[in-house]
Amino acid sequence: MSRAPMTAKGADKLRAELKELKSVQRPRVIQAIAEAREHGDLKENAEYHAAREQQSFIEGRIKEIEGTISNAEIIDVASLAANAAGKVVFGATIELYDIEADKEVTYQIVGELEADIKQNLISITSPIARALIGKAEGDVVDVQAPGGVREYEIVAVRYE
Repeated sequence: MSRAPMTAKGADKLRAELKELKSVQRPRVIQAIAEAREHGDLKENAEYHAAREQQSFIEGRIKEIEGTISNAEIIDVASLAANAAGKVVFGATIELYDIEADKEVTYQIVGELEADIKQNLISITSPIARALIGKAEGDVVDVQAPGGVREYEIVAVRYE
């Protein structure tokens, strides 16, 4: 099984979530279960069942994050900057000019596990990322998107 790439920043976010789950949310739900047990009959105790469901969700998320981190290949984007020589590589933040829409957009190329288009984090396997990899500032790139071919000019490449 190959290891999924992940930026150091993405791994830090997951570690912070894991710490929050283990040190804050897990103890809170354990306390809620204990309080609900004190109310008596567990068969008809909605508070108890809700707390157990919440505990199940938290434990599942903890396992998921631990598995993700253990199977990830964490890549420090700043260390790639020296070897990249201004080219688009994994972890790079790219400012693009969308020629057709006449607007600028900024994306960071990240691993599949941390991709989130709402935060302008695009997966390394996305059509736009695949088209950008290896290109440099000033290049014009044609991207085969589901809605047709889009043309972008690379305005800037940063390694943050």
